[in-house]
Amino acid sequence: MAKKSSIEKNARRAKMAKAIAPRRARLKSLARDRDAAPEDRFEAQLKLARLPRNSSATRVRNRCQLSGRPRGYYRKFRLSRIAVRELASAGQIPGMVKSSW
Repeated sequence: MAKKSSIEKNARRAKMAKAIAPRRARLKSLARDRDAAPEDRFEAQLKLARLPRNSSATRVRNRCQLSGRPRGYYRKFRLSRIAVRELASAGQIPGMVKSSW
């Protein structure tokens, strides 16, 4: 089980990234717009730099929904490899069978 603090910190990051995403996207598009005035583009860059770092979607870490483990993450199941194996062995994941030979 991952530390509760790291799981909560990641949840706060995800919440902040979702809340600020429209503003960030608008500023990014303005900063990249070649037709806009250079002063406007520069101002958009400065505003973008003033946004909190944790409001960026790339700061959010994929974590297992059961254990909070950040490594070995399967996006399809939103679980770590260990949790997937345990649930598959128990027959909890429909259509998945643990191979044996």
